[in-house]
Amino acid sequence: MTTTTTPPFVGSFRADPVHSSFRFSVRHMGVGTFEASFDDVEAQLVIDDEGAALTGAARVGSISIRNPPEFREHVVHGADFFDGANHPEISFRADGATVGEDGEFSGSGELTMRGVTRPVVASGHYRVPVRDPYGGLRTAVDIVAVVDRRDWGMDWQMPLPDGGDALGYEVEVRAHIELVGQDAP
Repeated sequence: MTTTTTPPFVGSFRADPVHSSFRFSVRHMGVGTFEASFDDVEAQLVIDDEGAALTGAARVGSISIRNPPEFREHVVHGADFFDGANHPEISFRADGATVGEDGEFSGSGELTMRGVTRPVVASGHYRVPVRDPYGGLRTAVDIVAVVDRRDWGMDWQMPLPDGGDALGYEVEVRAHIELVGQDAP
């Protein structure tokens, strides 16, 4: 069996928002999966000899839900969900992230939504940095975490006629972050 290792790297990287995404998915009506994303995101990854720190944020108002307008309004600004007028940003911070030689990325951090901060564990992979056609250094981190939305006060629910819940409590959060090196080449 051959083992592949990914060389470690150091530096400061900032998200390329055009090539990054932040998505979430949740069980809907017990049979489907509802997915949405945020378009306005930012992130920074700093890796040094001490470890890695990943920070990121998404603007609630940039959620991909557009129609019907009343549904968008309920999710973005309603007290049942994001309460965007009072809490316009979702943020994540993992100061003790690890970047393994095998390409594994993991981080215990804090996720803040609706003014509530809770611990979260995210894991995934990173890509070895490469030079882009413009001479910049690029890498990417793909991470996933599963959270219970009730931990952030999002406890809206409607029972189904035959039993069960209209909306799942467990939410999968996925981020693909393409990052550009901020250090001089």
